[in-house]
Amino acid sequence: MQKSISMRLRDRLDSFRDPFERRDWLAQEPQIKGLGYKEASHFLRNVGFKGYGILDKHIVRSLAELGVIDSPKPPTGRHRYLTTEARMREFAAAVQIDFDELDLLLWSMKTGEILK
Repeated sequence: MQKSISMRLRDRLDSFRDPFERRDWLAQEPQIKGLGYKEASHFLRNVGFKGYGILDKHIVRSLAELGVIDSPKPPTGRHRYLTTEARMREFAAAVQIDFDELDLLLWSMKTGEILK
């Protein structure tokens, strides 16, 4: 028998003061299946939360080509994901580009598409 988490998702997401805790909860909640850190970041961005890197192969390759990270392999696991995202955040600050806009810029440069 399937158990309901008995809540409104938006209310639960809004209840977090720390954006990293919000994503951790979404990625680790056992009753929400199939979301890792990339997918949780994408979902949160799509429902209006900012400041989450969607570290897909396009973004990671760009970061590696720019020398921001060492490997073009997409990060696996929480620690590597957060470390890669932190380096991207530092790079965004160094080049004075909004973090979310940098994510879109890198993705667009690789895919040739302007909007996700």
